[in-house]
Amino acid sequence: MADFVPVARVVLGLRRLKIFGFGPRPQDFLACNAPVKPLYDLGVEVMENSELDLYDIFLKAENAPEKKSVARSMAKELGAGNAYPDLLGKLAQYEVALTKFMAGNLGASQYAVFANKCWPAYESYFGFVPCYVNSRMAARGIPVACEVDIYGALSEYIATCATELPATLLDINNTVPADMYKAAGKAIGDYKPTDLFMGFHCGNTAASCLIEGGLKHQLIMHRLMEPGKKPDITRGTLEGRIKVGDITVFRLQSTADTVLRSYLAEGEVLDIDPKSFGGIGVIAVREMGRFYRHVLIEKRFPHHTAVAFRPVGKTLFAAMRMLGVEDIGFNRPAGILYPSENPFK
Repeated sequence: MADFVPVARVVLGLRRLKIFGFGPRPQDFLACNAPVKPLYDLGVEVMENSELDLYDIFLKAENAPEKKSVARSMAKELGAGNAYPDLLGKLAQYEVALTKFMAGNLGASQYAVFANKCWPAYESYFGFVPCYVNSRMAARGIPVACEVDIYGALSEYIATCATELPATLLDINNTVPADMYKAAGKAIGDYKPTDLFMGFHCGNTAASCLIEGGLKHQLIMHRLMEPGKKPDITRGTLEGRIKVGDITVFRLQSTADTVLRSYLAEGEVLDIDPKSFGGIGVIAVREMGRFYRHVLIEKRFPHHTAVAFRPVGKTLFAAMRMLGVEDIGFNRPAGILYPSENPFK
């Protein structure tokens, strides 16, 4: 029964979930733009809104009485990492806006997540990047997926239900440089270079999951939007190394013809300095290279993966089965071939 409790939490949680989307889903991220019909089949409600709606609720929260207390909470959480105290008022206003919108639009649902447009037009109008607020919402069990990734938000929520901890959404398509692997020494253990990847995103991971997280500016956006200038509208990320420990990568995704597929794999964040920006960590998953080739690429999963900060593969596999997902990919051990894997060396 103890094993079944988190499985039930996932299944029942989905039946009471509403996903709020703000902004058009980007064409370039075709997998993020997948059909939403399978969500309704799961019992999940979806409400998609425009970027103008998001800007409107933000402006209307300017004089909200909660704004000051949220800003104080942010300052306390950031501590020495509060590099932009002048920005907290705007960030607090945005958090209040999302919270109020959620409370006023849940309808018959009980829980909610967001999938919001976050660039490039966002910064020009709001005057900041929303990553830190996204991290704080995730810490409350309300993930806010980047780039209007509706299935990413869904996957983060499932990870949260499985663990009762904040989850995050990271890019899973970045390799670890050979010189970093060689220099890591004992921290690598017996992992091969192809077992590792760099889990990265702009700064949406909850502060509790980071080592000394701090408020920063988004480096790539700054180069594009404010070249040669002091960071202004590109400020607002929460950056730091992801804490060392066990994790599970997971995604539930619809194909273009509305078939649900999933993947999951347990691994760990290693004690290695990633020497880069954003919310980032060096992550090890056994036989990651083969898993990436024969599951993530072959089955056209997107570049975002949900990360649960516990080893919950057993829970997630059982939950997917209960939801009727027939195609569940996982990292097969060496010697156990994928159906499409060439058996000849």
